[in-house]
Amino acid sequence: MANSVYNINKGVNASIEFKGLKAQYIWYLGGGLLIMLLLFAILYILGINSYLCIVVVASGTIFLFTYVYKLSNKYGEHGMMKKIASRSLPKFIKCNSRSIFISFRNKNNMP
Repeated sequence: MANSVYNINKGVNASIEFKGLKAQYIWYLGGGLLIMLLLFAILYILGINSYLCIVVVASGTIFLFTYVYKLSNKYGEHGMMKKIASRSLPKFIKCNSRSIFISFRNKNNMP
């Protein structure tokens, strides 16, 4: 059996990358695979046909891999967190009164 060597870090201050997955997507894929393993165990214990269990888990795993790789390629290292954070920003700021600007002007002793 040959020993495999995997390069984890690409350089100093670079994010972790493994087989094309960047940063947090490695953890998302690992968690998804763990869920698929538990799903297979639950389906098998319930007495569902083994081939059907394999088909369900294999299709779920294929979907998981494609979805996580798509997210990794689309958003990159920090892009998904920025996307989630951008939802909390207001689209516009509405001010019906100029009183805040007038009071700011008076406090700074401007004419």
